[in-house]
Amino acid sequence: MTGNGSPPSFTAADYRARMDRAAGDAADAGLAGLLIAPGPDLVWLTGYAPPAATERLTLLVLAAGQDPVLVVPALEAPDAANAVGAPALTLRDWTDGKDPYAATAALLGGTGRLGVSDNTWALHLLALQRTLPGTTYAALTEALPMLRAVKDTAELELMSAAGAAADATFEKIRTVPFAGRRERDVAGDLDALLRRFGHQQVDFTIVASGPNGANPHHEIGDRVIEDGDMVVLDFGGLKDGYGSDTSRTVHVGEPTDEERRVHDLVREAQEAGFRAVRPGAACQDVDRAARAVIDDAGYGEYFIHRTGHGIGVTTHEPPYMIEGEEQPLVPGMCFSVEPGVYLPGRFGVRIEDIVTVTESGARRLNDTTREMVVVH
Repeated sequence: MTGNGSPPSFTAADYRARMDRAAGDAADAGLAGLLIAPGPDLVWLTGYAPPAATERLTLLVLAAGQDPVLVVPALEAPDAANAVGAPALTLRDWTDGKDPYAATAALLGGTGRLGVSDNTWALHLLALQRTLPGTTYAALTEALPMLRAVKDTAELELMSAAGAAADATFEKIRTVPFAGRRERDVAGDLDALLRRFGHQQVDFTIVASGPNGANPHHEIGDRVIEDGDMVVLDFGGLKDGYGSDTSRTVHVGEPTDEERRVHDLVREAQEAGFRAVRPGAACQDVDRAARAVIDDAGYGEYFIHRTGHGIGVTTHEPPYMIEGEEQPLVPGMCFSVEPGVYLPGRFGVRIEDIVTVTESGARRLNDTTREMVVVH
């Protein structure tokens, strides 16, 4: 946090630097430019979040050596002009009845490969293809997977604050009653606590009890949590625009020896994944380190997902900690380390921290205990 207790804020200069870097990275990747539709990329690059449900074209056009231009409907231009990053770009508005694709095409060359933000509407992309038949397109995750991956100092402050809020949520949730309550009741507590500790947006509150814990993305329901249940808790969202995501597995009453053994195994795997994080290591090295612990213990077939995912202005984004991902780790990258073991029809265990790569290794952004927690 900044000295006055408020979260760090970004300036027009910060947004211009991001846009210039994105345009330069695009050129280095052999792209003629970037087309950024409403969504997390546009917010990160400009500070502007237009209405989510609009069929009217809004598109940021970036190309090396050119000033950034935001094509925007005339009726939304006043809001766009008030965005923090607006002084760093040129607004090009269009009115209903005019062709916004022709206006956009005029900002681009007639040929070349263009990077397009992943959530661009097919309606708009297909219209641009018709207007510029000599162009081809690549999704931003494919073309520039590291665009938002490396966080600066201010972003790391915000990520740390979001992690601390998630930790405070866990410390409170472990004190509430579990036995005799429905999963959705505990999930409601998680939602309320995340908001109490500063989250403006809650993306997920997984409460997976007993056999439901064997489903990593269990949808909360009306199952009544019972004494003797293992309960996987996975929750997070956005605080001041940056994400949290943590998982802890608690037990209602005293666990069995097997339940403790599996929990300890996952904790050891999570620690191994964390210790594998260092500059220059490949993303897949984190997955390999965590997976080897579980494989060696004979539970490999029950670890059924990647070890981690990036996080920033969204709670899931590149890079991914998975076999085959050779992207080197770079200081400032933030991602989850979250191995798990899922025994069908019985129970599951997952332990997850967000970590950031440092100059010498890694730092956890979640610090609650990773030991077995008994709840009631």
